[in-house]
Amino acid sequence: MHQHESETWFAMRATYQRELEAENYLNKHSVKTFIPMHYRMVVRGKYKRRESVPIIRSLIFVYTTPSKLQSVKKDIQFLQYMTDTRSHEKITIPDNQMNQFIAVAGTYNDHLLYFAPEEVNLSRGTRVRICGGEFEGREGVFVKVKGSRDKRVVIAIQGIIAVAMATIHPELIMPINN
Repeated sequence: MHQHESETWFAMRATYQRELEAENYLNKHSVKTFIPMHYRMVVRGKYKRRESVPIIRSLIFVYTTPSKLQSVKKDIQFLQYMTDTRSHEKITIPDNQMNQFIAVAGTYNDHLLYFAPEEVNLSRGTRVRICGGEFEGREGVFVKVKGSRDKRVVIAIQGIIAVAMATIHPELIMPINN
């Protein structure tokens, strides 16, 4: 590891839906990862069962230093950086934003809705903080989303994924003045 290198969240793709294989390899090498998952009913033969599956196939978030990632990436060629379409820079996510996202997406709550970034217009919403309940302390944008009658609090990872929380009672939502 380089002297003053700090760990950061990288948005990555594991080609051919091998995100779980990449996660196992990285975890064995002490690299922290996060794959947004949810439960889905899956039919295996004549049995139906609830299984945990990735929300977006191939997507994996990796938390490490750039040099360590470069080093472990040599052994898993199918793990690729996601890049910003305009700047062509590797997509990294600020710790605070990623921690907010993990705190919500990591609950496996059945009432969460996931969207591609272009499906949610966050500029039309209000920045808010949740002041109670399961998601207390989380910040996001209070906005109308498709597939829901009510407005919801949305946490977005810029250009990759957005998660809308279950309907939250208005008394638990406080606007944040920027």
